[in-house]
Amino acid sequence: MIFASLQNLVYLILFVAIFGLSVWGLVDALIRTPQAFVSAGKRTKNFWVIVLAASTAVAFVALPPPLGNGYLGFIALIAAVAAIVYLVDVRPAVQGPSGRGGRRGPTSRGGW
Repeated sequence: MIFASLQNLVYLILFVAIFGLSVWGLVDALIRTPQAFVSAGKRTKNFWVIVLAASTAVAFVALPPPLGNGYLGFIALIAAVAAIVYLVDVRPAVQGPSGRGGRRGPTSRGGW
């Protein structure tokens, strides 16, 4: 009984994290300008907003009890992949040098 409760808790935490990543990616994509996507050589802003909105919707439906019904659990993993691709690949590119985490002048790593 205790083991099953622990499994349910881990399952809940995993799907809440997937939902959180999807929401974070969607909000970030919405605040970026369309020109940032074009200048970074990535897909359009509309493409990423649609993908991340679908990802967020699927992740929301997949939330297990007591937060949701737990439908589409396996498909929520695909939603996680979409959000992770955006956050790891697209987001740093569209932030550019003016965003946080961008290169600002010479690095302290040395070199010529």
